Amino acid sequence: MNAIPKSGRPIGPVLMRARWVVGHRDGRHAIFDNGCVVFEADRVVFVGHDYAGEVAHEIDCGNSIVSPGFVDLDALSDIDTTVLAFDNQPSRRTGRIWPKTYMDRGPYEMYSIEELAFQKRYAFAQLIRNGVTTALPIASLFYREWGETAQEFQAAADAAEDLGLRVYLGPAYRTGNTFVHEDGRIDFHFDEERGLRNFDEALDFAKRIEASGSSLVRAMLAPDRIETCTPALLQKTAEAARDLDIPARLHCCQSRLEFDAILARHGRSPLEWLQSLGIVSERLLLPHGEYVCGTRNVERPGRDFEIVRDAGATIVHCPIVSARHGGFIDSFSRCRDLGVRVGMGTDTWPPDPIQNMQVGIMLSRVVDGSIESVRSEHYFDAATVGGADALRRPDLGRLEPGSKADIIVIGMADDRIGHVIDPIQTLMMSRSGRDVATVVIDGRFVMVDGEIPGFDFKTAQERAQRQFDGLVARYPERTWGHPPVEEIFSSAYPRHRR
Repeated sequence: MNAIPKSGRPIGPVLMRARWVVGHRDGRHAIFDNGCVVFEADRVVFVGHDYAGEVAHEIDCGNSIVSPGFVDLDALSDIDTTVLAFDNQPSRRTGRIWPKTYMDRGPYEMYSIEELAFQKRYAFAQLIRNGVTTALPIASLFYREWGETAQEFQAAADAAEDLGLRVYLGPAYRTGNTFVHEDGRIDFHFDEERGLRNFDEALDFAKRIEASGSSLVRAMLAPDRIETCTPALLQKTAEAARDLDIPARLHCCQSRLEFDAILARHGRSPLEWLQSLGIVSERLLLPHGEYVCGTRNVERPGRDFEIVRDAGATIVHCPIVSARHGGFIDSFSRCRDLGVRVGMGTDTWPPDPIQNMQVGIMLSRVVDGSIESVRSEHYFDAATVGGADALRRPDLGRLEPGSKADIIVIGMADDRIGHVIDPIQTLMMSRSGRDVATVVIDGRFVMVDGEIPGFDFKTAQERAQRQFDGLVARYPERTWGHPPVEEIFSSAYPRHRR
């Protein structure tokens, strides 16, 4: 057999065999013990046992799971600052709500265009490293002047093409933001004209991307958070998403502040308000789905989950970032029982879909008070076919003839794994993104044995740390009361530096 290239798309059919292959049969995932998957160019041609055709390349993945790649609908594309809030609260004291003094002086871009380009390339490599093959990037606006720009997202498109990551891209925009008065009151500032200009720029970018014909880079629209968007902005977004037939993602139902603000302004829950605007559709992706009427988080009665279900929209479930902030969806199993589509998002560091699923399963059982409410395959489905279906891409999130050759290899051979009964159940108990060894996207080997061609992880990590440290040093400028950094961010124990 010909040697497998360390990068690029091989010429001719490629057969990958492994101890377990997660294929797709009769409308659901199926496990083929000692099975194989065969792909040619960008498409899968066979999954199962005993392939009878000729192949140009054959790879024995050994004691591994060969699986469809993960679809990340809220994929970390940042040098993540959310981690700073892990033990440091409340938000107004940690730079996550701008003080009025910072707004009066004039917010500014805390990263250069070169740093923003590096940020995306670094984050995209980390997504690949953790087994994400389709990503919808998300980054913070707290350190931005206002919204994201088409210029930086063109650099993101170039990085995705170069690294081989499948992405849906769109600069985030908004018509407002939260701020904190000197007396500690949290308020909202709106500049609709500015936000609509940002939307126009994002729409022009989306049109260019959709016209490019790229097999990897598609467009989405990304209004930032529901509480920072005016009706005109959301309605224009829905109309453009419908005209271009692209997804729109809106962070929604993720905090008490947001829920109370929308209820006070419009007399409706966030989802009721969106429904009244006529913008809830099968194109709409909604992280995080926590503050929903009729749940333990919101006692107010309502049919919020049914609004999502009936419109064919998708809840984007982000267990790790939710749990770190003491929240969780109520509940994953309820959404499944109601027929609400649920996909998965990382939204924080590490961008690890496997760990994300593990946290989700455990907390779902705690929230439900039942070990039987969710199973491993429910979360695996959400991370694969759930995300693919949210994008209306039946060729993603599954391995079957005709699907895209987006394939990952997860190592299962080390002596820390314990006893394997079922590979997916074991994955949910003892593996992580660090066990992803090889990644194929669109038929191209983008990572082999943990190495991404042209990407030096050590050098990139050093640069990312410097960039992160530089940003942290500026936090006093946009933190209420402007305290020094050491007062904003605590240490677990006393620090003795030299």
